[in-house]
Amino acid sequence: MTVAAVDDCPEPMKSAKRAFHASLKLGTTKGVDRSRAVLAMAQALEQAFDDILEANTLDLEASREMAVPELILDWLKLTPSRLETTVEILQRLGEISDPLRRVRNADYQPEDSQSYSQLMPLGVIAFIYEAFPDLGAIAAGLCIKTGNSIILKGSTEASHSNAAIAEALQNAIVEVGLPAGCVELVTTEHGGSLRDLITQDQYINLVIPYGRSSLIQQVVRQATCPVLKSAMGNCYLYWSLNSSLEIVRWMILDSHESEPDPVNAIEKVLIHRQAMPSSLAVLWNSLKEKGFEIKGDAELVEAFPQLQLAKDNEWGNPYLTKTVAFKLVDSLDSAIAWINQYSSGHADSIATESYQESRQFALGVNSAATYINTSPRFSRNPSRGDSVFLGMSNQKGHRRGFISLETLTTLKHIIQGNGRF
Repeated sequence: MTVAAVDDCPEPMKSAKRAFHASLKLGTTKGVDRSRAVLAMAQALEQAFDDILEANTLDLEASREMAVPELILDWLKLTPSRLETTVEILQRLGEISDPLRRVRNADYQPEDSQSYSQLMPLGVIAFIYEAFPDLGAIAAGLCIKTGNSIILKGSTEASHSNAAIAEALQNAIVEVGLPAGCVELVTTEHGGSLRDLITQDQYINLVIPYGRSSLIQQVVRQATCPVLKSAMGNCYLYWSLNSSLEIVRWMILDSHESEPDPVNAIEKVLIHRQAMPSSLAVLWNSLKEKGFEIKGDAELVEAFPQLQLAKDNEWGNPYLTKTVAFKLVDSLDSAIAWINQYSSGHADSIATESYQESRQFALGVNSAATYINTSPRFSRNPSRGDSVFLGMSNQKGHRRGFISLETLTTLKHIIQGNGRF
């Protein structure tokens, strides 16, 4: 008796296999070919604007019917301006010099041999993202530029938008002669869960989750692949006595301008206990005029009843909205200790005119980036420098801080003998 074979292989595994085999070819392509592919992706995205916006309208309508939170709706919404920004980022990626195979000196130098290292692709990267359909295109551009295949898995709310964007990117990839598996899209309709994807460690070399902390923690708990955690919000500012109201106000307001994803938005402010009450009132009124919700610790609420009370569990969690909570501390040392315990650990700042305080803060705060008298506002495509950034990471592991092209590479050590033995 013959039994028909049943294909019980979930779609995430099939996508992982396709991406893995595509990465073997992609990793050996020339930099000029990868740059040409990224530029073709930008052009394809631009030509598909109408289809993408139409798909996004379907997602928004369905999400509103399902009472999806306003925060996610804002992340989900695509506009011509947001798409144009995405195209500009892909175009810039196509023009940046090849990040791969740059030769570096190596510390390990055996006798009668010469050793050096080069940047190489990781292989296959899975990008798990909540809403932000345009971010899938940017992540794909970063991966193709660095010779990595990418598997995109977006949230259900953005299913139509993600599909339209992925189709445009995949068509561009094939047209320039790269394997179709370089860009894979996994959807809930394909079957298989998130766990099915992030446990494909035989094929996937890195998982990058992007969204609310609940998503990040779910991926970290379930993944058997290496995970590069991203972080948003819950950044702290310490307002020293040696600083002005004006710079504090500007730092807070400017940090919230990187919407729709407030990566480095200042959401918590620690104030020296001897700060002038009049200055605090002026700052809070100014922020309220800009649409901010203001909260305070128990001590501040007792002194200023107009403030909302910030609950204990709020100090360690991001708001991801235009909300700022204020707390009194006794000293810079107290501020550093509090930040190290409750901050998200990716970007924290200080406002002070004291060089000694700035150095103590920069070295004492256990965060990936510290900002002194400047806004921590995140820019994915800064005008200066030679890189584009996907986000920020707060972990001390694979790479810390800005998630850039180099973050998506690894070092290969090459030892060349001289024939003597």
